[in-house]
Amino acid sequence: MADRPIMIGLTGSIGMGKSETARMFAELGIPVHDSDAAVAKLYEVGGAAVPVIAEAFPGCVKDGKVDRVELRKRVVDNPEAYAKLNALVHPLVGAENRAFMERAIAAGADMVVQDVPLLFETGGHARMDAVVVVSAPSHIQRERVLARPGMSPELLDSILQRQMPDEEKRAKAHFVVVTDKGLAHAFEQVKMIVAELRERRRQGKV
Repeated sequence: MADRPIMIGLTGSIGMGKSETARMFAELGIPVHDSDAAVAKLYEVGGAAVPVIAEAFPGCVKDGKVDRVELRKRVVDNPEAYAKLNALVHPLVGAENRAFMERAIAAGADMVVQDVPLLFETGGHARMDAVVVVSAPSHIQRERVLARPGMSPELLDSILQRQMPDEEKRAKAHFVVVTDKGLAHAFEQVKMIVAELRERRRQGKV
């Protein structure tokens, strides 16, 4: 197994601090594939998802790019539409991810991070060598999310219904990064995780 990078799955419910934690891994020189960022790129002008979404969800493409607010309205409380959207977009993200992995391997990376919000929900954790869950108390999570533009308690509750509860994610994780004690505290946890995984690789355990 030592001839390929260690695959780290990074996940956490909305508002837990996952994006900031991903940046910490990147700061340590570890390549990070952000699935949300990959989707955003696919939705922009010229993105591969634009024509397929225009056909499947008429009215959700404006000025040559996907109108994410309108698309969210179409799928947020419609499981069938949500599944249809995922079936269209996931293969495109997968192709982009394969290109990312090729670049990481060519660069000699000893580990990579796959930043996937719905890692457990989609079964992606099965492909990872280790899963890191980012967590914070629920009241802090709600405070963070409701401070975002366009967010409402109703929308947050709808999003959370599609996500595995935080306590279940923590129970399934190999590592947990808590983010309610400041950035420096979280960064120390990330550095310890990286050191632990490199030691496991050295011992042939991963």
